[in-house]
Amino acid sequence: MVNFKEDESLNTLNHSCAHMMAQAVKHLYPNAKFWVGPVVEEGFYYDMDLGDVMLTDEDVAKIEKEMKKVAKSGCKIYRREISKAEALEMFKDDPYKIDLINNMDEDTQTISCYDQGDFTDLCRGPHVDNVKLCRYFKLIKHSGAYWKGDAENQVLNRVYGVCFPTQEQLDEHLALLEEAKERDHRKIGKDMQLFMADDLIGRGLPMYLPNGYTIWTELENYIRNKERKLGYLHVMTPCVGTVQLYQTSGHWDHYKENMFPAMEVEGENFVLRPMNCPHHMRIFANRPHSYKELPIRIAEIAHDFRFESSGTLKGIERGRHFCQNDSHIFCTQEQIKSEVKSVCDLIFSTYEDFGITDYRCVLSLRDPADTKKYHQDDEMWNTAEQALRETLQEIGIEFTEEIGEAAFYGPKLDVNVKPAIGNEITLSTCQLDFCLPAKFDLTYTDADSNKQTPVVIHRAILGSLDRFMAYILEETKGNLPTWLAPTQVKVLPVKNDDADLNAYSQKLVDALADADVRVEFDTRSEKLGYKMREAQIQKVPYLAVLGKNEEAEGTVSYRLHGEQGTTTVKFDEFVELIVNEIKTKGRK
Repeated sequence: MVNFKEDESLNTLNHSCAHMMAQAVKHLYPNAKFWVGPVVEEGFYYDMDLGDVMLTDEDVAKIEKEMKKVAKSGCKIYRREISKAEALEMFKDDPYKIDLINNMDEDTQTISCYDQGDFTDLCRGPHVDNVKLCRYFKLIKHSGAYWKGDAENQVLNRVYGVCFPTQEQLDEHLALLEEAKERDHRKIGKDMQLFMADDLIGRGLPMYLPNGYTIWTELENYIRNKERKLGYLHVMTPCVGTVQLYQTSGHWDHYKENMFPAMEVEGENFVLRPMNCPHHMRIFANRPHSYKELPIRIAEIAHDFRFESSGTLKGIERGRHFCQNDSHIFCTQEQIKSEVKSVCDLIFSTYEDFGITDYRCVLSLRDPADTKKYHQDDEMWNTAEQALRETLQEIGIEFTEEIGEAAFYGPKLDVNVKPAIGNEITLSTCQLDFCLPAKFDLTYTDADSNKQTPVVIHRAILGSLDRFMAYILEETKGNLPTWLAPTQVKVLPVKNDDADLNAYSQKLVDALADADVRVEFDTRSEKLGYKMREAQIQKVPYLAVLGKNEEAEGTVSYRLHGEQGTTTVKFDEFVELIVNEIKTKGRK
């Protein structure tokens, strides 16, 4: 998917198209007032105040029609510069533009604006020189948006669009957008009945339905088993902590804006935790440790809460409540290399199991020009960054470096994936931390009986289980591998009123259930074709269709999801086939 913001020519074209849309809106709604119309990664948008009007799909279609008239007019676009006083006079009836002007730097002497026909807008540009160059466009969605993103402010109309140099490019992009709609995990989740949202519960707080929770628990069991084999110790900690805990860790100073407000209970202030490190630090501090015990790998599937702005919420990919596959490894400095290598091996073996091949590794570092958001210890930062960089180089991990992306307490390795739709996301992280162990006075006794401070490696393999599930759903279009599917086999007798056939079908159901296969026996009085189509929508991997021939011959005829033909095998062979595919996770 193209990134309009990063492509310079598309950026200019889409910025001009945003102005053309505003011009068309002004024709249809003469009293319209405009806030901002930037280019973003997925195209452009403009926020506008239309009084009491909240746009409908029909209204947006009318705006599109008017935009085509504007484009056809071929009016030229001119840049001119005016004084701040002139700008204030020109836009005196538009409080949004007045706000923009008044919030410009005090030393701003001139302001650029662009004229096109009967429309003028403030803008630094650049723009194309004629509106006819914006004729290949499409308005793709609309919504409400708070002015300045503040829920206390008025709701404005926000209309999104895209613009390309040619009709062919536009058509190709629109086809990709349609594909994206089909892959959107929110649509798949609704079709497969995986999760739901409820405004009465709260925005960003998804609830997993039985099918979705089945996938979630499979992911949990999968990663727990891999961790257990590597010596991880699983714990469970509360999802709240005292404000004092987060003051000690530094989260209260560096992460407070992403946390829910504190709750006072019996004179003590508590907060929903945004992450689990402080709890795990206290677990390590629970008793004395010897160097002989290290490394100690504490792991948890932990419930966390972060106050994400409403505009960033996206199904289970990004919510205010999520479950993190988290771990903290307490080790000596000499063990950093081997532990980071072990974490990387775990990440990449997990990716292999899920067929993830398109990823890149990023070493995220502190921004030395903006140190306020980081723990203040230059020596610690230099040591930690160099240690992680050298470790990655020694174990042969290819990576790029990005300034300003580190956690507040230390540098990290981010493993980013490119989803089938949307922009790059981070799935896995491995972070080196010399900061929190010192803040919590963590120690171990070395070989000379001296107290030493351990190093902590923060790591998440699946990251958030919720985001990982969203990623897998979109990559597979919901066509999950059998081991992960909520219902793995659906048994459909050809006739519902045949007692012997139903008994044979029940025998297959029992055999599969005894082998821990998630099987569903559909005995409803619906037509067979209807039930088969329903199973296709639910993306059940195997449909076992049983008739009198199968009953007489002791066989099973089955159809794989997405395929038309059927295969017939012996009863026991079918059970063995399913069990083996689940056990091997589909690998040959």
